[in-house]
Amino acid sequence: MVRADLNKETAQVSAMFDEVAAGYDRTRNRLWWGRMDAWGRRMAAAAHAKPGTTILDVAAGTATSSAILARAGGTVIASDFSLGMLDVAGRRHPDLSRVAADAMALPFADGSFDAVTISFGLRNIADPRVALREMRRVTKPGGRLVVCEFSMPPAALPRALWRTYLRHAVPLMGKRISSNPEAYVYLAESIQAWPSPPALAGWIGTSGWSEVAFNGLDGGVVHLHTAVAR
Repeated sequence: MVRADLNKETAQVSAMFDEVAAGYDRTRNRLWWGRMDAWGRRMAAAAHAKPGTTILDVAAGTATSSAILARAGGTVIASDFSLGMLDVAGRRHPDLSRVAADAMALPFADGSFDAVTISFGLRNIADPRVALREMRRVTKPGGRLVVCEFSMPPAALPRALWRTYLRHAVPLMGKRISSNPEAYVYLAESIQAWPSPPALAGWIGTSGWSEVAFNGLDGGVVHLHTAVAR
């Protein structure tokens, strides 16, 4: 079994996701209480997904988020560096376009998309700031960025409860229902080590994006970040 560490070496992280791809959606829905679709709909609304928009969904995994964007009317490309995840995406969402791509070196021309989204994937990239600059490069001026990512709640009690859930419940559930329990130890560690929403907003603002904003969902366990391409 492959377990990535917090250095997040690209080949190691992609191999880990290859191993969990088959059961990924089932495990994820149990871990996050079936909230993924609701978070995805908020992400699609923030991206202004509608007929006529072209959207790149980075780190799309099994394309759950991409499918939500497409249902809103956008023309969506799902990209990911895990071929195993893209294979599952192709079987579950055969009408979606898929591209194998590293978020730090996107294979698209400058200004190709009206919006770029990434849901729960920025945290798994070796250098998120490089990825944010790449996402800006492929977005049209005035286009939108939406980052949906786990976070630590700002209030003390929710933060303590969330930390307890991550440290104990997530690894235990991963051990019981996943083909690679170590991947869920990494998951819990990576969420706790992730920068605060204001710090992430700072990264976005120094990567070519303006009008940076964020708001917490479900008590702050998830934050939705938005920005506009300069």
